[in-house]
Amino acid sequence: MDDIILSPDERAELIDLHKAFKDKRMADRVKTIILLGSGYTQRQVADILLLDERSVFRYKKLYTKGLEHLLAYKYKGRIPKLSAKQEQELIHHLENHLYGSSKEIGAYIRNHYQMNFSPDGLVLALHRMGFSYKKTKLVPCKADRKKQETFVKEYRELKSHLKEDEKIYFMDAVHPTHNVMPAYGWIKRGTEKEVKSNTGRQRLNINGVYSPLDQEILVREDERINSDSTIELFKTIEETHPELTKIYIVSDNARYYYSRVVQEYLSHSRIELMPLPSYSPNLNLIERLWKFFKKNVMYNQYYEKFDEFQSAVFDFFENRIHGLKDELKSLMAENFHLIDTS
Repeated sequence: MDDIILSPDERAELIDLHKAFKDKRMADRVKTIILLGSGYTQRQVADILLLDERSVFRYKKLYTKGLEHLLAYKYKGRIPKLSAKQEQELIHHLENHLYGSSKEIGAYIRNHYQMNFSPDGLVLALHRMGFSYKKTKLVPCKADRKKQETFVKEYRELKSHLKEDEKIYFMDAVHPTHNVMPAYGWIKRGTEKEVKSNTGRQRLNINGVYSPLDQEILVREDERINSDSTIELFKTIEETHPELTKIYIVSDNARYYYSRVVQEYLSHSRIELMPLPSYSPNLNLIERLWKFFKKNVMYNQYYEKFDEFQSAVFDFFENRIHGLKDELKSLMAENFHLIDTS
């Protein structure tokens, strides 16, 4: 039987279950999986929890079939306290209201349905209804879905009618700092992997564009990202492609794109900016490129000196990226995720 590997979300859900259970037998089942997922052997888990090793093996086997199998005996012969209609109402409420603990949900049920769930029963019911305990995800505070839908429609329309001597890019800047970015990795259970870190705060200022048409990437380093550096990037693009008659660049709404000098340059260039809706980094494909770059260059990577870090960064964009085009192409698929927090 394969070893148990828990994702952060799975581990968090199990810990929440364990905190909620008053039934020692159920708590032991959950603790067994947490410990096995932390690298302990079946014998060690049995000794720690004062269980028979056969029980540990049985719990492990049940969990490999799914969490519901590990907790299955709790459901047998039980009639849900909430009616089908009340359960649907509760599901709708929980989808629209965030609670930090099952205890808070239990209080809501008592107030609205005059019913008392045991902590164990409530957590099991929540799991059965499709809820799990995991981290929230940050999104821009004022994203407008309708404006995003309009942009995506206009972008697809433009792309479908693009001429052979025209091209589309996505543009943005990134500011990698000379320091290690700790990240997940395959580490032997029961041990820790330490990575050196830097104390310096030096950083690079990189401006770049990415074209989904042929995965072309153009980047340049500047002392700072502003109107002047933006114009220099425009010049780099135009000098690289004298054959193009029109260059569309999707950009965010940074102030310097609207500066007098930038607008003056655009008035006599082949470049036309396509501003994204406000608060929509999710629509800028190059954001994915920056994440891909950090994963390959900065995650768990230590560079003793700043110039070593700088060399590694530009070696990635100038050389290494060419061997990763298949992975990059899959990552940069134009399946735009729309969000709405307006």
